[in-house]
Amino acid sequence: MTAEQLSLLLGVLGAVVCVVAGWLARAQWSKRRLRRRQAFLGLPDHSESLLVVGRDGGGPEPVVSRPDMFALLELAALVKQCRAHTQIVTHDTAQQGFGERTEFCVGHPSSNRRMAAHLTSLLPGVRINTEPEPGPDRGAFLIGGERYRMEQGVGEHVLLARLTGGQGGRPVFLFCGQRPITPQAATRYLARHHEKLARKYGTGTFVLLLKVVNSAAYGSDVVELVADVTKAAQEPAPVPAARSSHRAK
Repeated sequence: MTAEQLSLLLGVLGAVVCVVAGWLARAQWSKRRLRRRQAFLGLPDHSESLLVVGRDGGGPEPVVSRPDMFALLELAALVKQCRAHTQIVTHDTAQQGFGERTEFCVGHPSSNRRMAAHLTSLLPGVRINTEPEPGPDRGAFLIGGERYRMEQGVGEHVLLARLTGGQGGRPVFLFCGQRPITPQAATRYLARHHEKLARKYGTGTFVLLLKVVNSAAYGSDVVELVADVTKAAQEPAPVPAARSSHRAK
C-alpha cells in the first residue's frame, strides 16, 4: 500500500469515526431530552395519563366543545412524544383521586366539576367569578388581592398550573381560562415552552397567569406571560372582615 493510499484510508476511517461519534452524541442528547420531558410531565415510558374535559351543554346532548377538542389534541401529542398512553374522560366520570397518574384537566369550573374541586383543594388563593350575569367582573380571576378582568376578544386570562400531591406523586396540570378558547391557548403554550418550563421549575409546582391577546383576530396563537402567581394561588384567600352590628338603644 502506497503512502497516498494509506493517507486516503486513514482519512476515510477518520470521517467514519466522526460520523458515528456525532450520531451517538445526537442519540444521547435526544435521550436526555426525552427523559427531561418525561420527568417534567410525569410520563415515563408506557405510563398512563388522564385527560379530563368538561361538557358543552349548548346542544341537545352534552358534547365536548370545539376549543377543548383542539386542546386535547395538543396534549395527546405531548403524551405520545413521551411514549406514554392517555385516556380521555369527561369531568362527571373522573371520580378518582389524583397522583397515581398524570392528569391534564381542561376547562372552566362552571362546566368542569373536577376543575372546580382542584381549585378548591389545591389553589385556595384563586377565586373565579362564575356568575352568568353580565358585568365588568364576569369571569374575573381574583388571585391573592389582585383582580384580573376579561376583555372579550381583546385580552382574556388563563391559568396554567403544574401541581403535585396525592398518592403516587404524579402531577396534575390545570388549564383554566375565562373563555373556551383560552385553555386551548394554555395547552399550546405548554407544548411550545415545556423545555423552558422544565429548566426553570424542574418537577416542582408552579402556577402561571397567561393572557390571550386579541383572540378575535389571532385565535389562540398569541399568548403572553402575565405573572408567576404560585405563592398567591396556594395561600388561602383573605377572609373579608365581618361588619360589626350595633343595636339601637
